[in-house]
Amino acid sequence: MSMLPAGKMLAFAARGERRCLGVRRGARRIVCPYGAVLDGASAKDQCARCAQLDRSRSVAADTMADDPRPYGVYLAYFGPGLLKVGITAVERGPARLVEQGAVAYAWLGRGPLMAARRAEALLGSALGVPDRFGKAAKRAARGALPPAPERAAELAQLQGAARGLPGWPETLQPVEFACADHTELFGLDRIPGEVAELGGMASGEEIVGEVLTGVGPDVYLRLVGDGAGATGRAGGVVAVLDARVLSGWVLGAAEGRVTTAPVRAAVSGTGEREEGRQEGLF
Repeated sequence: MSMLPAGKMLAFAARGERRCLGVRRGARRIVCPYGAVLDGASAKDQCARCAQLDRSRSVAADTMADDPRPYGVYLAYFGPGLLKVGITAVERGPARLVEQGAVAYAWLGRGPLMAARRAEALLGSALGVPDRFGKAAKRAARGALPPAPERAAELAQLQGAARGLPGWPETLQPVEFACADHTELFGLDRIPGEVAELGGMASGEEIVGEVLTGVGPDVYLRLVGDGAGATGRAGGVVAVLDARVLSGWVLGAAEGRVTTAPVRAAVSGTGEREEGRQEGLF
């Protein structure tokens, strides 16, 4: 987010074809041997074959069960009723929570990878706590968040219920409740109640706008133009862009002064689309 501070003007265009970014191996990235072209609307930056290679040794895919690092189990809050459980390597600290755009979170326990996995599964089976939410639900919730104390109380209630479950892994050390809130980090007060959506890009399409804030992979922009070729300056529609859809494109300077990429109609904080607004292609 430091690269996209609030107030920064962006003006860029997609060029050529969107290409697979290949395979990650540690700090290195190996070029896609297939030269695969990606869907401009997908958040995935790899073709299916490169993604399969990446997951051949992955904690997320349960193909790296021998990882000796200690892991933390966390409870993440995205909005009222939107609480999930997850795990991350202790050495990463809260980075995973920031990447996901968690509004608030609390640590539940720390220990070996498989103990953390068992705790995650226990919360899912016994309390029905999911391990993920879609971006649509997360985005809708950000426009109508309750005060921070209410968010902390919801997390505390879930942690208490989790700690009371039978079958808690013996090697997982419980962590005393402490809520961390990302209101200031994400600039959540700069997100209006109604936000339009920028989908993927096609070659030649341009995005021009002022950065309001960033939450996880989402960048909130006050657009110049309305996504249908209208002229204007920053001060109009606020739209959210999943920055992951930019991966694989060659981005060049915008030639025009307005946003030409398609924009979907605004979504209110309740998740309902506003009536009477025409939706563009997504």
